[in-house]
Amino acid sequence: MAMARASSGLQYPERFYAAASYAGFDGDANSTFKSLTSKFSKESAALLYGLYQQATFGACNIPEPNSWKVVEHTKWKSWSGLGNTSPTEAMRLFVKILEEDDPSWYSRASNFVAEPVVDVQMNHNSKVEPVVENGNSFPETKTISTENGSLTETQDKDIVVEGLGSVAMYDQWIAPPISGQRPKARYEHGAAVVQDKMYIYGGNHNGRYLNDIHVLDLRSWTWSKIEAKAGAESLELPSPVTFAPCAGHSLIPWENKLLSIAGHTKDPAESIQVRAFDLQSNTWSPLKTYGKAPVSRGGQSVTLFGTSLVIFGGQDAKRTLLNDLHILDLETLTWDEIDAVGVPPSPRSDHAAAVHAERYLLIFGGGSHATCFNDLHVLDLQAMEWSRPTQQGEIPTPRAGHAGVTVGENWFIVGGGDNKSGVSETVVLNMSTLVWSVVTTVQGRVPVASEGLSLAVSSFNGEDVLVSFGGYNGRYNSEVYVLKPSHKSTLQSKIIETPVPDSVAVQNATNATRDPESEFEAGQEGKIREIVMDNVDSEPMKSNGEQSNIHLVATLKSEKEELESLLSKENMHSLQLKQELSEAENRNTELYKVTRNLKKKKPYELKLSANAIWPARKVLDSSPYGCVSCVFLLKKKKKKINLLLFVSQYYFPLSV
Repeated sequence: MAMARASSGLQYPERFYAAASYAGFDGDANSTFKSLTSKFSKESAALLYGLYQQATFGACNIPEPNSWKVVEHTKWKSWSGLGNTSPTEAMRLFVKILEEDDPSWYSRASNFVAEPVVDVQMNHNSKVEPVVENGNSFPETKTISTENGSLTETQDKDIVVEGLGSVAMYDQWIAPPISGQRPKARYEHGAAVVQDKMYIYGGNHNGRYLNDIHVLDLRSWTWSKIEAKAGAESLELPSPVTFAPCAGHSLIPWENKLLSIAGHTKDPAESIQVRAFDLQSNTWSPLKTYGKAPVSRGGQSVTLFGTSLVIFGGQDAKRTLLNDLHILDLETLTWDEIDAVGVPPSPRSDHAAAVHAERYLLIFGGGSHATCFNDLHVLDLQAMEWSRPTQQGEIPTPRAGHAGVTVGENWFIVGGGDNKSGVSETVVLNMSTLVWSVVTTVQGRVPVASEGLSLAVSSFNGEDVLVSFGGYNGRYNSEVYVLKPSHKSTLQSKIIETPVPDSVAVQNATNATRDPESEFEAGQEGKIREIVMDNVDSEPMKSNGEQSNIHLVATLKSEKEELESLLSKENMHSLQLKQELSEAENRNTELYKVTRNLKKKKPYELKLSANAIWPARKVLDSSPYGCVSCVFLLKKKKKKINLLLFVSQYYFPLSV
C-alpha cells in the first residue's frame, strides 16, 4: 500500500497540546482559569479547565472545596463531573469545544507549535494517473484492508468506464479514482445526491467552519467547485445570513433545491435558519418560516417525511444537549413543536435518524458530553408516541458521529466514534424486524471508520450504491469510498418461524393509549417471518427449538443489560441528590452559626434622629456583616427608628 504525506492537521496528543497552549494553559491553575474566563464564556472556561485536568492528571481525586469558594467549587465540579472519561477522549473534547468557540484558533496557533508532517498509511495514492485509452499506461489498483487481513482490489478500468455501474464487488468499501478539484478535507459537512451528482456543503476543517459547495459527478468521478452567489431575494440581507460558514448542519434535497437546516456558526442566530440553494441558478436564498422556530443548534437529525422535515435533538450554541421534536411543513413553511407521549430518547447530538414505512421515525445512537449510545428509539408519527423496542441480531456498539442511509427497508450505518477510536463496522438494520447484521469490517485508520463523515445513496441500473465522503479520525479526510450492498441479491435467505420477541416489528408500537410493555408481552404468542442472512459456507441450520432457546437467552441478556444501565443511572442520580443535600446542610449550618452570633451580640447600632435620613446604601457599606442583603425602614416611634435587617431567610430588628 502506498504511503502519503498528511499535513492537514496535527495528530493527537500534539493537537491537544497546541490547543491548550493557545487557550492559555501555562501551568499556573489560578492564572490560567482567570485567562480562560477573559477569553471564553464562564461555561466554556469551566469545561475547558475540567477537560484539561482530566487529560493531564486523569479522574478528579481532590476533595470538594467549600461551596462558599465559588470559583474553586466551579472548577472542581467541572473536573469531577467528567467521571472516568479517558484522557484521550478528554483531549478530543477539549479541541472540539475550542473549535466551536474559536473556529480559527488553529490558523493562529502557529506561534505555539510547528505542525509536523506525519506519515499516514493510505488506501490509495492521493494523486491519480489518468488512464490512456489504447496506450501503455496501466490502471492503478486501489486496496482497502478487511477484517481477515485480505485486500479488496479494484482497477481503474473497472470503475472509470461507467462510474457507479461498474462497481462489481458487493459488501466491500472501495476507493474509486477521483479527478478534478478535490474539496478541502472536512467533517460535520452536509451531503446530498441529486440525479447522479453528490453535493457537499460546509463542514469543519482544522477548526474553521466552511461555506463552499462542491459537486461530484458519480458517472465520471469528477469533482468540481460551484461558485455560489446570493439570490435576488437575499440582496438586502447581510451576507452572514445566507453565506455564514457552518458545520453540523443538515442538507436535504427538495424539488430542485438543496435545503440547509441549522448548524453551528461563529455568530449563531437565536433560532434555526433554513436556507435554499437553487441547483439551476446556483444561488442561495433564505427561507422565511412561520410559527415558533426551534432554538439554533448543530448535530441534530433532519429527516424528510412526506412534505415535512422532522428535526430531533442536537446541541445548542451553549452546548446544551437537546431532545426536543419539531416539524417543518415545507408547503406552508410553518414550524410545529411536537409534544409526543411516551419516553423520548435522552438529550443527544450526532445521532442518526430514518423514516420507515412512511410512518415511523427511528433514532439510533449519538452522544452526550462524555457518553456514547447504542439505543434505538421509535416514534410513531401518526400517534406521536415514543417507544424503545428490543434490538435483535448483532447489536452495534455505542457510537456518535455516524452516518446512515436507507435502501428499501434496510438502514445502513457507517462510521462514528466510541470515545476511543473510529468504529470499523458497517452495519445494517432491517427496519421491519429490527434485526441488525454486520455488512463488513475495515481495519486501520481508514476514512469510513471516522466520525462526522457523510453517507449518501445513488443507483445505477436498479442497483444501489453507498457513497461516503470526509470524516475525522485523528486527521481530516477528503476521500470518497463506495460500497454496493448485496442484501437484495447475493446473500441467501432462509425463512424461519420464530416467536415474536419484544417489539421485533416496528409496526407493533402504534397506539398512543396502550402500554407498550404489556403489548409486547402479548405479542409473544404470535409468529413472524424472520429473514436470516446466511453465508454459503455457514453451519447447518439449527432446529427451531434451539433457535428459540438461543433467542430467549439473548433477549434476557439484553433486558438484563438495560436494567443494569437504568439502575446505574438511578444510582448516579441518587448520589448527585445526596451531594446537593449535603451542600444545602452545610450552608444551613453556617447560616445557623451566623444567626446565633447575631442574637447573642448586638451586631449593629446606629443612632439617628426621627427626621434624619440615612440611605440604606450607607448602612450596608458600613455594616461589619457581608451577608446583609437589604435594609428597610420599618416605622417611626417617637425619636427612634426601628430597622428590620434581613439576613438571607432570617431577620432581626435593630434599634436605631
